[in-house]
Amino acid sequence: MQATDQSNAVAYRGTGRRKSSIVRVRLVPGTGVMTINGKPGDLYLQFNPSYIANAKAPLESLGLENDYDVLVNARGGGLTGQADAIRLGVARALCELDPENRKPLKLEGYLTRDPRAKERKKYGLRKARKAPQYSKR
Repeated sequence: MQATDQSNAVAYRGTGRRKSSIVRVRLVPGTGVMTINGKPGDLYLQFNPSYIANAKAPLESLGLENDYDVLVNARGGGLTGQADAIRLGVARALCELDPENRKPLKLEGYLTRDPRAKERKKYGLRKARKAPQYSKR
């Protein structure tokens, strides 16, 4: 089966997860443009500098921020979780691009999936740990 989109021929893929966010990332040789769900990355991340910097951090640490376009498909969660998931997905795609990238990315902590997630609510409690007010009488 022939791929109709030429950019798929040299796309490097990575998957990132954080909280309830799941992100699929494609790195394509280009000019450094980030597109998330069909929108420009800055617009999607609401021009929040910390979200944008977090998502582009693996590229910047390797000095490749202007060499690859980042195409992202993000689902679930909020912007914080999605930005962290994008960071993990980009780092994994960079490892697929060149296995030599793994060591510097690992040292920076970009290849570690953050396991923290919301704790489930328990019966008899108002939230995961919050108990009803205690009264002796």
